Amino acid sequence: MNPVLDPYAAFPPAPTSVSVGGETIDITPIKVGELPAFARAVQPVAAQLSASPNWLALLADHGEAVIDAVAIAARRPREWVHALALDEAVLLAEAIFEVNADFFLQRVQPRLTQALTRLGSRMPGPMPSNG
Repeated sequence: MNPVLDPYAAFPPAPTSVSVGGETIDITPIKVGELPAFARAVQPVAAQLSASPNWLALLADHGEAVIDAVAIAARRPREWVHALALDEAVLLAEAIFEVNADFFLQRVQPRLTQALTRLGSRMPGPMPSNG
């Protein structure tokens, strides 16, 4: 539905509460000020994100980046996230992804694809290769 026509689009989403590390954390969408650090942390894993990410593979391939992203999105120190049990870390990562999935999968990804398509149509000929 068009956000302009949706009277509920102006309301922020309700937080998702997760109990991990002996705390109950309210997970809310990433804020604008958190976005640069979060985007840098997520960049190495972005290609592997999907509607149902394989968290164990992400941790195995890009553990430090996942820990950084989770710490930023959970608004907790990196050391706190690092000390979580694996099942709690996966639960927290899933909650963060779920709360922010609409933003990344339905808003950012299509806009990036459109921008790349426009840019590609303006490029004269094939791009040079380094290798």
